[in-house]
Amino acid sequence: MSTRPIFRFAPSPNGELHLGHAYSALVSFDMARRLGGRFLLRIEDIDVGRCRPEFEARILEDLAWLGLEWEEPVRRQSEHFETYRDAAARLEDRGLLYPCFATRKEIAKAVSAASEPLTDPDGAPLYPGLYRGAPRAEIERRRAAGEAHALRLDLERAVAAAWERAGADIAFTELAADGRHEAVHTAEPGRWGDTVIVRKDVPTSYHLSVVVDDALQGVTHVTRGRDLFAATDLHRLLQILLDLPEPLYHHHGLIADAEGRKLSKSHEDRSLRSLRDHGATPADIRRMVGLRALGER
Repeated sequence: MSTRPIFRFAPSPNGELHLGHAYSALVSFDMARRLGGRFLLRIEDIDVGRCRPEFEARILEDLAWLGLEWEEPVRRQSEHFETYRDAAARLEDRGLLYPCFATRKEIAKAVSAASEPLTDPDGAPLYPGLYRGAPRAEIERRRAAGEAHALRLDLERAVAAAWERAGADIAFTELAADGRHEAVHTAEPGRWGDTVIVRKDVPTSYHLSVVVDDALQGVTHVTRGRDLFAATDLHRLLQILLDLPEPLYHHHGLIADAEGRKLSKSHEDRSLRSLRDHGATPADIRRMVGLRALGER
């Protein structure tokens, strides 16, 4: 069995790659090379309504142009929904998930009525537990009628179950950019509340599919932006509950625009394709994001 570290870059094909994506991909690729590891590419396309084949094709083209090489085959999440269903079923069978029929409007109304409205690390209203503990008969009736619903994590029960399994605080190890140990962080999954594990429209969520895929692909090192640091709290919780291996983490800084705003597809920040069309080279991209060109010391 190979003991080489395994890294991955996992973009979503719902828009063009920009400098922030290039930075994340290059950091992961460079760390894999530095540590003699393997580099995988995964297409995170569970959002079937927004993800498009032409964007995936452009992602592959952009990454190859940057000089990245990855192992085949490329894993596409949309081809593995049954795997995520099985993982969710394991959690639900243990009473750690519950159906939630609430709409966004209903959640917003309940949150606005709270004396001290709370938000999760992404800035979304913290779910107020509208269907936690709902009568089983009502839940079964609505499910039998085919009403759309999500499956949410019963956070209190999940944390208790994780503690029982691990016998210690939920924690994760952070690495520096050179791959050396940097710190051990105690996770705080409580700040996510009863988060969605299975969405209404697809049989999974980002949080569930990413931990399942990392385990199935043998990923040992997860490199991603600092904006996903808090998500690691929840991912470590799910890894413990599903008996999945614990990877090491490196959360790199974010590329910002002149106003200090994180680059985003939703803001249509200048794409790698556009930069290439205007004469930029892969070495230029590396300089733009503050990374040395290949071969430089």
